[in-house]
Formats: sequence, structure tokens, C-alpha cells
Amino acid sequence: MIVGCCGWPEARAAYFTHFQAVELQDTFYQPPSVELARKWKQQAPAGFIFTLKAWQLITHAASSPTYRRLKTPPPASRRAACGSFQPTREVRDAWQTTLAVARALDAAAIVFQCPASFRPSAENVANLEAFFREIEREGRLFAWEPRGDWDPELVRRLCQKLDLVHCVDPFTAEPLHTPTVYFRLHGRGGYLYRYTDEELAHLHSLCRRYGDRLVYVMFNNTSMRDDALRFLLATSCPPAR
Repeated sequence: MIVGCCGWPEARAAYFTHFQAVELQDTFYQPPSVELARKWKQQAPAGFIFTLKAWQLITHAASSPTYRRLKTPPPASRRAACGSFQPTREVRDAWQTTLAVARALDAAAIVFQCPASFRPSAENVANLEAFFREIEREGRLFAWEPRGDWDPELVRRLCQKLDLVHCVDPFTAEPLHTPTVYFRLHGRGGYLYRYTDEELAHLHSLCRRYGDRLVYVMFNNTSMRDDALRFLLATSCPPAR
């Protein structure tokens, strides 16, 4: 089991002593330079695991409020070409940017989180399939977190067909395709949340269902640092070092 946080909830030097993995969020909003990513990799202890969230220009339409955090927003004439896995230059370039950072970090996994507005239309499904058939995998785990109204059997079929791990919050859904398990814990009812001891014990029991399969448990709530540390202690897994 690999336990960490989505983002840096404390200084990196301290984080490295507590956890064995991090899921970078910078890469979703505004990817860091390759040079900065290499610096983070060099600072990390041996065996530390980086995962990252794919850049929003791949998954999210330009109408998403998260685009406000871009240093250089796309021009109005090209906004419609962004997001939703479209076969456009903007999406392809965003993937190459994401991949360059993943290479610099030797990232083990890339998370593709979709907005609820990305619905299972025929066009969206076709674009999703074409995107994942064409891009370079290079041995990395690809975790897909669909949100919104997706038929479970369609999700299962797409994950199997495209070799994607179905990424979920285990308190809200059960993953439908789990060669590896990737949980993202968003807080019950929202980001402003602290998990109870009973909930962390239940989470441990959920993880144990998958036997010898690798399970990522990545906390993404206001108390993620403390909750992740409490979870490690409750499962008798020591901190990183």
C-alpha cells in the first residue's frame, strides 16, 4: 500500500520524512518547468514515488474556472479546442507538457480527472478512446477518474479496453477495473473534512479486499496530512523514515 497526499501539505523536506509518495497538483493547474521537476526528483529520498495529475488542457474545457490559474490562458479563438481529450493541437501539446514533467520525475502514475461536464456522449467516448490509444505510456499507470453520469458498464469496458485504472473516492464509489487500485479521498461531503478514526479503519478494510494488488491511497482534503499520518499509524505502516 502506498499512502500520500494530493499536493504538498507541508514543506517538502518534512513531507519526505513522513510519506513515501505524493500526487502533484501543480501539473493540473500550471505545470512546473522540467528543470523544477528534476530538482524535486533530486531532493526526494531514494524510492520516493511521484504521481501527478494531467494538465487541465487535456481533460477540462476552457470554460472551467480552474483555467484562471493558467499563466497564459489560451486565446479566445482556440478556447474551444482545449480539453475533453479532443484531437487538437492544444490537447496534444498539453499531453507533451505533462509527459515531459512525468519523465523528469520518473512518475509512476498519471491521473486523468474529468469534470462532471465531461459526459458520456458518443463524441467524448470516441475522443477518449483515440487519445489513450495514441499517447505514450512508457510503463506508467494511467488512472482515470470520471465524474458525472457515466454508466458503470461503460466505464468498466473503457478501462479494460484502454488499460486504465478506474480511480475513485472509496467512500463514494467502488472501482470497476483494478489491476492496480488508485483511491483519491476528497473528504466526505467536500474538501473541508477530517476523517474519523472509524472511517480510517473502514478505509483500511476496503484496501485489504484487494489482497496482494498495489493500492494507492492519496488524501485530498483539508486535513490530508494529519489524516494520512493517522491512517499510516492505524495500519501499522511506519512513516517514510
